[in-house]
Amino acid sequence: MGVHLGRAPHVVARTTRTRGEPNRGRHRQPVAEGCGKGGGFDGEVGYDAGKKVKGRKIHALVDTEGLPLRVVIHSAGIQDRDGAALVLDKIRYRFPWLELVWADNGYNAWQVEAAVAKVPVLRLEIIKRSDDLNGFVVLPRRWVVERTFSWFGRNRRIAKDYENLAESLSAFVTLACIQIAIRRLAR
Repeated sequence: MGVHLGRAPHVVARTTRTRGEPNRGRHRQPVAEGCGKGGGFDGEVGYDAGKKVKGRKIHALVDTEGLPLRVVIHSAGIQDRDGAALVLDKIRYRFPWLELVWADNGYNAWQVEAAVAKVPVLRLEIIKRSDDLNGFVVLPRRWVVERTFSWFGRNRRIAKDYENLAESLSAFVTLACIQIAIRRLAR
């Protein structure tokens, strides 16, 4: 009592349409396997001409050990100073014990100072690079957040901008943060 499953759709298709009418409803290629990147598009992709980055930016607030406290993902078209204001606005109630934030010279703007002024106990210290130095120089406290971004870069889905939705990139960043914390605990 077996049925040849490969023959059943053909028989149904032959009986439902008239002879000589083309079969327009069935394609050989499934819809989900089309070419190009699938998925949604949320319009959060931008371009930063200063950094020459297309896609999204990740702003991270990390502790002194490099573990992320808060991560905000937004379009690359938004300037760093505006992204810092987004991060600082999100931490106001979550981390009331936070007193000092180190940042690089890209965050030296009135927008960041206005966001810091909303948190009365918070102080912002800008780490500036000396003009007389040539080549690569390790800046004090700046390497901590750069190390965190290199930890993020170990994950293939974060290293390149593969995600079409900011929510999925946020989920992968959260998974990377969990991975970093678990590795730190396992030591």
